[in-house]
Amino acid sequence: MTIQKCPFFNLCGGCKYDFTDDNYRENKLKELPKIDFTDNAIWGKSGIRRRADFAFVDGHFGFYKKHSKDIVDINKCINLVDEINEVLPKIAKLPWVGSGSVLITKCENGIDIVVNSNVPYFNNDFKLAVEKLPAQIIRFTWNDKIVRKYVEPEIKFNDKIIKYPINAFLQPTIDTEQILRDLVVKYVDGAKKVADLFCGLGNFTFATNATGFDIVGNGIGRDLFKKPLTAKNLEQYDVVIMDPPRAGAEKQSKELSKSNVTRIIYVSCNPTTFMRDSAILQHGGYKMSVAIGVDQFVGTAHWEIFSVFDK
Repeated sequence: MTIQKCPFFNLCGGCKYDFTDDNYRENKLKELPKIDFTDNAIWGKSGIRRRADFAFVDGHFGFYKKHSKDIVDINKCINLVDEINEVLPKIAKLPWVGSGSVLITKCENGIDIVVNSNVPYFNNDFKLAVEKLPAQIIRFTWNDKIVRKYVEPEIKFNDKIIKYPINAFLQPTIDTEQILRDLVVKYVDGAKKVADLFCGLGNFTFATNATGFDIVGNGIGRDLFKKPLTAKNLEQYDVVIMDPPRAGAEKQSKELSKSNVTRIIYVSCNPTTFMRDSAILQHGGYKMSVAIGVDQFVGTAHWEIFSVFDK
């Protein structure tokens, strides 16, 4: 089957590489850091992204142009799931005022839309337009204020159903989320005491019966940027899972480097901060035993890195 080429490629700034190009994999591999990857890269599929961050400026809705704050008007993205593309034209036609971002997520039970804007309120015309949107849009919020809600959005990790909070982190596709979860379970390898740091909603937590830690989500409420688990706190754990945001986990890595945890599983969405934190762990006596690149942000320059450090 021929994959459809994107009509917005080289205009829209969403993708750096044409994922329909024969040289796509060769070109994207150049974005990986210069480390000894222990396995072949895992390649994601196009057309299955369940979430995307759009923008609006001066009544225009879409993605930013490359190297610009101007908007490419978009009412369909071939990298997104059909359920989002079905409602996108109506969302694009809303009476947008001011500027901001629009995070659209396909949940288990419908579409969730979150607007973050420099305009602190929505006017009555906008509210009336939102109320006319299709019923599959189950929640619509503007700066955390509910514009419309039919039911609470839900997501699922294997058979675990979770309420989906406003602005919560979620892997971009169900396929790569499962791939990462399976890798984590494989390398946890039945350990009895597991800590899941930056656990979010619990993608790895439930599957490994771990103790989760995060500011929000389903773990123990702890800001690991300001108050990382200390080497002494970590003594009780056999394995630590760590999946921080793009800023990485510098302070937490320094504590881990002083610990006696035998295995650290580090999942990173930012090769730059991964390399920094990796150096900290290796300086503390850890050896990187596994490193795999996962192309879950298809078309972009971004890689997910799955890694294992043993001591």
